[in-house]
Amino acid sequence: SRIKALLSAPTTHIVTFTVTEKGYCRKADGGLDLTLAAGGFYPLLAEALAARKAAGIGGLTLLSCDNLADNGHQLKRLMGEYLAAHHPDLVDWVAAHCTFPCSMVDRIVPSTTDADRAEVEGLLALRDEGVVMTEPFSQWVIEDSFAGPRPAWEAVGAQIVADVAPYETAKLRMLNGAHSALAYCGLAAGYTYVHQAVGDPALRDMALRLMREEAAPTIPAPEGMDLAAYAAALIERFDNPALNHRLIQIAMDGSQKIPQRWLATLAANQAQGRSCPAILSAIAAWIKHLRGQNGPLDDPRAAELSEVAQNAEPVPGLFGPNGLIESDWVPNSAEVALIMEGLAR
Repeated sequence: SRIKALLSAPTTHIVTFTVTEKGYCRKADGGLDLTLAAGGFYPLLAEALAARKAAGIGGLTLLSCDNLADNGHQLKRLMGEYLAAHHPDLVDWVAAHCTFPCSMVDRIVPSTTDADRAEVEGLLALRDEGVVMTEPFSQWVIEDSFAGPRPAWEAVGAQIVADVAPYETAKLRMLNGAHSALAYCGLAAGYTYVHQAVGDPALRDMALRLMREEAAPTIPAPEGMDLAAYAAALIERFDNPALNHRLIQIAMDGSQKIPQRWLATLAANQAQGRSCPAILSAIAAWIKHLRGQNGPLDDPRAAELSEVAQNAEPVPGLFGPNGLIESDWVPNSAEVALIMEGLAR
């Protein structure tokens, strides 16, 4: 195939991955699901790596750009599991000749609609079926770990750093954490878009509390990173009415997103004896989402988690206006415990 030929070419030095969280074909315990992996990128990449080894043309920088904590390390581990099962002769060669830098990409990108395509066609007098609508802001942070030559990305705004973790943690726990909370709580309150949800004073306060009081204290910010300013900037980005970022898009695949977006923050706060009412509101709204309140559930673990949510005992009087919990609540109800257990498996 053309893709395999490009991956195998001596002129190719870097391969980037944007396959979404579920594209990594992980099992509930984080390991590789070999059955799912057979239909993903793993076989194609393994064949190309085998061809490079045979031709003696060197390895590749395999750069994950997906929204996963330690994305490069995860890709390295998962690819290693695939090779151990199907190409054990490549394991040592890949370890010696390929690198898996971590990265963090931050730009809000709503799903493109027919209206977007029509608007662009009107502006350009050309039809672009692949048009992508984005916000003005963009950030790309890349670990300085390359197997060979690379473009001078830092000359056009990318940040090449020794450790991506603080930037990634801030994005996952603050931006993505607030985004998911606004998605589930906003849908419960009857909103369609992010800017509508964050325009609701109660939901706005919830998102700010999640970022400033619950997530920020758990993040080891490097020198020069102002997390309070970051939270304020995020709210401004969420307010952008031109994006029309659908809450239902953010709400999809929650089982793949929630552990790193909410549960890591929740665990860090619980270890310090602090409560997280904003995240608990979001978890409560997510449970309602799992029960089908917002339409058909779009999640790779939909059947399993919706059954858990349907069968769990409801928490009486849990929800107040705007889908938020009305009073202090700790995640020890049978309902939430079962959901958490389901995610942890």
